[in-house]
Amino acid sequence: MSQRFTEEFKIQAVKQVTDQGYSVASVSERLGVTSSSLYNWIKTYGPDSEEHRQSQEQSDRIKQLERELKRVTMERV
Repeated sequence: MSQRFTEEFKIQAVKQVTDQGYSVASVSERLGVTSSSLYNWIKTYGPDSEEHRQSQEQSDRIKQLERELKRVTMERV
């Protein structure tokens, strides 16, 4: 029977490889997942993935809106 992992678990596993520099082999062994699963997660959640790009766009938009809110708040004071 295959295990199901949460999206957050997968993202944290990917970050260990992409951000912290651990090898796929060491992370997959430590977490008890197959290397092929981890490679698939990297494709899905890694820095080159569509999901990562959308997340970055949302983060940029939030920063822009926070700056705009600060500016408008200062104008009203």
